[in-house]
Order: sequence, then structure tokens, then C-alpha cells
Amino acid sequence: MTDRATPVAPPRAPLPRRAAPALLGYAAVRALGLAVLAVWSAARGKSAYTLLTARWDSLWYTRVAERGYGYEVRLPNGDVHSNLAFFPLLPWLERLLHAVTPLSYAGAGFTVALLSSLAAAGGIFAVADRVYGPRTGFFAVLLWAVLPVGIVQSMAYSESLFTALAAWSLYAVLTGRWVSAGALAALAGLTRPVGVAAVAAVWAAGVVSFGRERGAQHTPGARDDERAPLWRRALGMLLAPLGAAGYVLWVGHRTGRGPLGYLDVQAGWRNGFDGGYAFARFVADKFTSFPSALAGLGLILGVALLIWLYVTGVRAGQPLELLVYTGVVLALALCASSYFGSKPRLLLPAFPVLLPLARALARSRAPHAALVTAGLAVAAAVYGAFWLNGSGPP
Repeated sequence: MTDRATPVAPPRAPLPRRAAPALLGYAAVRALGLAVLAVWSAARGKSAYTLLTARWDSLWYTRVAERGYGYEVRLPNGDVHSNLAFFPLLPWLERLLHAVTPLSYAGAGFTVALLSSLAAAGGIFAVADRVYGPRTGFFAVLLWAVLPVGIVQSMAYSESLFTALAAWSLYAVLTGRWVSAGALAALAGLTRPVGVAAVAAVWAAGVVSFGRERGAQHTPGARDDERAPLWRRALGMLLAPLGAAGYVLWVGHRTGRGPLGYLDVQAGWRNGFDGGYAFARFVADKFTSFPSALAGLGLILGVALLIWLYVTGVRAGQPLELLVYTGVVLALALCASSYFGSKPRLLLPAFPVLLPLARALARSRAPHAALVTAGLAVAAAVYGAFWLNGSGPP
């Protein structure tokens, strides 16, 4: 009689090795998008580089990097567009790169966007891999890359930088690295107003972990975030809001309006939070004529799809931090009275809504999944080139 050895599962490869295929796929999709943009722009006598680095909000960021805060534009209708509306982390990085390299401020912004987009792809993979495994992580990254407005990920905007910081903050919470989670959430709060979503995720997970603290300390199968010492969790939660709160308070001090100062600045851009009333009116107005009614129907279906994906994530038992983060991003994007053409790019950081689709692709046959993602990549590249050469952001 011979003893049979107990099978031992092979150790998982390190995270960078597991993420490599997803990052290569992401880079290929973005390269395709940039190539199509370059060809399309050249055919129209435009510069793709200018569209990516020196139009719309990217001009405001580079002006902050070059000259600091205090610049504003007064429009004929009385609105005041102040550069205090733009959070400082991206301009700080542009100024730093400009100081240590030969890059212009615009070139520095483009470089930050490219590097941040890869970091964001890595963070998205890390989160999805942690929750559902590497195959889902692979498709989550590709789906984020092939979003219709995915070209924004390569622009000198702050979406990629914010998504990178938020994704890695969420991963840090999932793995019990509370101080890192709080620090990354603080940096996310210095990047965009939606940084409050990352802060809310850290706080929600922290509060729940405190509630389960006694059981977590004595439960072998407890999550990593439940095993972290109390002081680490508390420190992470204290760090998380410092970025957003610090900038908002500074703007209030500079404008002399206290905590309301930043709201006044946003009001000058006609940005605010109205619970979705203005967006609902915008959609309703589309139904006044037949051609525009199709656009209105498309908007309704798009919002319904987002809600369905979010509810699917809830039913699938996504971790609380992901649900809180995604819910806040969706609420701020859909319920704000901002320029309606910007809403698709404002939704870019809400990557966890893609996880149900990524799981479906991960379970499908490889040829089918490859065909779907390749088709979406081509469509996104064409649409991105058409969009930037037309109305484009803000």
C-alpha cells in the first residue's frame, strides 16, 4: 500500500506577471485608437497631438501648471470660468515633469496621461483579479479600454490619473493595506471632485470592518482588511479625506467664501448637483422631434444599462467598497447639472460596472470573446477619432 500525496495547488504568479497580458492588450487598444486618430486628423488637416494636449480642459490644466491659480474668463452672459475649478494634482505633475525633462507643459500632461492610463489598467486588473480571478481581470481591462470615449484615457485630462489612484486605493482596501488606501484616496481627492467616491469607499469599508472587528480577529478565514490592526484602519480613514477637503478649504480661503467657495466656483461653470433634474429635462427635450428622439431613447437605454450593471454587481455580491465607490461616481456623473456632453467621460472612473460584462466574457469561448473585444476596439478607435475631430470633450 502506498501513500498518496495530497495535491498541492501551484502558487499564483506575482501580480505583475498575471497583469502582463491585460496590460499588453490595453496598450494595443490604445495604440490602435491613437493611430486611427492620427490618420483621421491628418486627413482633415488637424494635429492629433494638439487635440490630445492643447484643447478644452487640457488648456486649463497647463495654464495652472505654468502660471498657477487665479486665472478666470468672464463670459458675455455673466458666467465666470475660474481655473480654481480644476484640482491641482495633474498640474503639479505637469510642472514637475516640465522642470526635470525637456517636455513642454502640454507634453508633460500627455506623458502623465499615458503613464496613468497604464497604471489605471493595472489597478483595474488588480481589483478584478482579487475579486473574480485573472481572466475576469483581463477582460475588465479590455472593456475599459474599448469604451466609446476611451480616447480620453490618452488625453492630457485627469480621468486616467484619477482612475489609477482610485483603483489602487480600492485594491489596497481589499488587501488590508489601509494606510496605502487612505493615502491613495487622498491623492485621488486632489485630482478630481469625484475623489469623494474613493474617500467614501475607504470609510464605508472601515466602518464595517470595525463592526466585525471582534469576529475578524478570531476567524481564520477573515478578509485581509479585517485582520489589519485598529490603528492602521483608523489612520487610513483619517488620511483619505485630506486631499479633497484640503483643496476645497483652500479655495474657500482664497475666495473669502469659506467652505462655500468651491461651490461658487463650480456655479460659475454652471456645475452643481440637482439630483438629475437638469439631465432629465435634457433627455425629455430630445423627444420634441423625431430625429432627436432617437438620441433621447439612446440616453435612456444607456442610463438603464448602467443601473442594470450596478444592480447586477450588487446581486453578485461585489465587495462593499466597490459598490460604494461606483454608486458615488454614478450619482455625481448622472445627477449633476454639468455640461451634458461631458457625462460619458465623467463615467470613465466607474470601472466596477464593467465587472459583470467582464465575467460574462471570461466564461465565454475564447474565439467569441476575442471577436467581441476586437470589434469593440475598432469601433472605439473610429468613434474616438470622429469625436475629437468634431465636438469632442469638454
